[in-house]
Amino acid sequence: MTAQPTTPTAVTVAVLTFRRPEDLEAVLPLLVRHAAEVRAPGCAAEVLVVDNDAEGSAREVVRRFEADGVRYVVEPTPGIAAARNRALAEAQASDVLVFIDDDERPHDGWLRHLLDTWRGTGAQAVAGAVVSEVSGEVDAWARAGDFFRRRRLPTGTRIDVAATNNLLLDLSFVRGHGLLFDERFGLSGGSDTLFTRRLVADGGLLVWCDESVVTDRVPAERLTREWVLRRAFRSGNSSSRVDVVLARGRGARAAARVRAVVRGSLRLAGGGARWVLGAVLRDELHAARGLRTAARGSGMLAGAGGVVYQEYRRA
Repeated sequence: MTAQPTTPTAVTVAVLTFRRPEDLEAVLPLLVRHAAEVRAPGCAAEVLVVDNDAEGSAREVVRRFEADGVRYVVEPTPGIAAARNRALAEAQASDVLVFIDDDERPHDGWLRHLLDTWRGTGAQAVAGAVVSEVSGEVDAWARAGDFFRRRRLPTGTRIDVAATNNLLLDLSFVRGHGLLFDERFGLSGGSDTLFTRRLVADGGLLVWCDESVVTDRVPAERLTREWVLRRAFRSGNSSSRVDVVLARGRGARAAARVRAVVRGSLRLAGGGARWVLGAVLRDELHAARGLRTAARGSGMLAGAGGVVYQEYRRA
């Protein structure tokens, strides 16, 4: 593992955005405040906006926060992986990079708790908690499955994978191991899964910080059965593709595909059986969760076969 300073000399908080000006305008003053809270003699903290719209549509929103030290760049290459890599490149002068989504709202102490856990554990990455706040009526099927409840773990718990919606990275380790986000996953999702799994495989310590909390504002269009099933399919699809990419050598990749087929088939069959059982017993929880498991299994099978489901494809 890479040694790290007791106190970072520079922290970059990166928020990636694509044509969501209202969300960006709401989150920026919160990020400015959190950055100010961790500044100290010898420690700088900045907020970086990476706009993934080649037309620079977020420029006018960010301009109102330039006096607060918010920095703005445009990454024209479509896809969140390219935007994440741009954040890594822009944070070259920093010791720590923290990712947050533009549709999230950090709670009190959010950034300070991430940094405290990083210092206290010697970890190379720290993932914080995400709680969902729905914006509208949840579909009865999705409500029965309780699909918008996120995991919570004790602070310091070792984990082997994380998303970038609330994630601190020790940049000395990232640079030392040449870690980047794989842009083949830019429009499909999953580049953060691959990145954090590679970080752990390279000997990095990834831990949980339960005191660092952000609220994820879930829009009404995601509160449906259709969206939950599409997300489950995409998650399974990305999972199989990540396993294949992580495998080294032709034989290992073939074995990874076989394992993905086996796991996907088991989920498809088991989820389908649970869905049928739930329908017979009129148990909405079993029916909903069975169908989602089957959708994830289908995605795993598709990914094992080389199919790339681009959830974030653009016109």
